[in-house]
Amino acid sequence: MDWILVVGIAWAAGLAMPLGAFFAQIEHIGPNWLENEFRHGVIAFGAGALLSAVALVLVPEGSQAFSPIPASLWLLFGAVSLMGLDTFLSRKKSALGQLVAMLTDFLPEAIALGAAFAHGSSSSFVIALMIGLQNLPEGFNAFREMRSNTSLSKGKITLAFLCMSLLGPAAAALGYGLLSKDPRPVAAIELFAAGGILYLIFQDIAPQVRIERKWAPPLGAVLGFSLGLLGHLYAT
Repeated sequence: MDWILVVGIAWAAGLAMPLGAFFAQIEHIGPNWLENEFRHGVIAFGAGALLSAVALVLVPEGSQAFSPIPASLWLLFGAVSLMGLDTFLSRKKSALGQLVAMLTDFLPEAIALGAAFAHGSSSSFVIALMIGLQNLPEGFNAFREMRSNTSLSKGKITLAFLCMSLLGPAAAALGYGLLSKDPRPVAAIELFAAGGILYLIFQDIAPQVRIERKWAPPLGAVLGFSLGLLGHLYAT
């Protein structure tokens, strides 16, 4: 029955993606406010949450299973791979940077969540909560990016996010059943994802944050990282 709990919790964390897409559809809160300062603030918040996932979860946990050189190589491999994907999407003129960042963060953490449950870690529920809190702004940002740069309707994008939330239970089941016995595959995935996330933060996400004469959006990045730090401290 434990695997049912793992799958259910991972799916609950994944449902934050379509929930973020739902909030992104609320318009006309104020004159140009959602289109400008608030949207940039949420992008920055998501970037801070992603950075906290890298600094506090993915790299510390992933590096425990490897010596320094292999750990660094897995990190670089992730960055180079995401650079290749980003180049491909750019040539195809596809605006999927936020979506790629969201999945690059969500899937490795879901695998780690499953492995944590298998090992009986007391931080499992905190990890699940943090995944959900990270997915919320990332779902918001990915929806707005896809809505602005594709012809897909709001309903189709939200439905796609709902389907993607099912990847979380699959990843958690993988971590719980297959990868928990050997920490190296999970560690490699975490380091690979960390490298890819770092690339995407500085290539696609951070450049969208700044607005002339507006100082609140960068503060959102600090708030996002602070949220990740809070969860990390509770987990440890």
